Amino acid sequence: MEIFVRGREFVRRDARLLERRLFSVLFEDGDPAGVVDALRGYRNADGGFGHGLEPDKRCPDSTALDVETAFDAMIAAGVRDEELIGGACDWLQSVATPEGAVSLCNPAIEGYPRADHMSEWTYVPSLNPTAGLVGRLHQLEFEHPWRDQATAWCQAELANGLPGEGHSMLEVLRFLEHQPDPGVDAVRAWLPKLSMFRANADDPTYGVTPLHFAPTPDSVWRQLFTQEQIDGHLDRLVADQDADGGWALTWEPPGPMATLEYRGVVTVAALDSLRRNGRLSID
Repeated sequence: MEIFVRGREFVRRDARLLERRLFSVLFEDGDPAGVVDALRGYRNADGGFGHGLEPDKRCPDSTALDVETAFDAMIAAGVRDEELIGGACDWLQSVATPEGAVSLCNPAIEGYPRADHMSEWTYVPSLNPTAGLVGRLHQLEFEHPWRDQATAWCQAELANGLPGEGHSMLEVLRFLEHQPDPGVDAVRAWLPKLSMFRANADDPTYGVTPLHFAPTPDSVWRQLFTQEQIDGHLDRLVADQDADGGWALTWEPPGPMATLEYRGVVTVAALDSLRRNGRLSID
């Protein structure tokens, strides 16, 4: 109970409106429409999302990374706004390669404060974020011509093999879980080869963890990990709550406000993860 109360106070005190509305939906029986209303403030006339919705870059221009963040908020809130999703898909189609691939960001971010890791690599169309966006659209049960085109591109790319980096693999798993054969055995064999994968819960460095790959007990990918591994990362999540009630970051956002905003994101996510895995008492 103390974990929840401290986390709630952090969200109420320091998180931005979007995370406060999402917290209300997840833990206080709040109206999911409030999450959609908050997302509208980040929407651009072109149908995409920007304005630092993903806080590591403060650029107002639409980026696929911000679209992905908007989709994640709707999925977490259990709401599907067809106008927002459809407009975002239209925008994705407008900036995609002829084959349907999109990049995380674009050079417009260089004119605004951004984290050091937000650099040229984010301008390259790739499985990160194309595969993850397609997977999220399947989860939202939203059909669109861009989704079909991007699906074909992802399938062609994956025919050449799985990615070697943890974040890209995370996006690919979002895609594969909605395919007829997700290829669990191939993914299991590939995990030890991944960079930026933090399999050991005692490792304090930044990386993608088993809880990112398999956030819930019924996840397709939970079978990749032992219960001991999952329990270790849940224990670590509990231990990593800061004295102020929020969770700290293992990277450096572009400034104090972005840091607080991202801490709000990860704090709501941490509380939700603990709840969904039976490790959080809120009564």
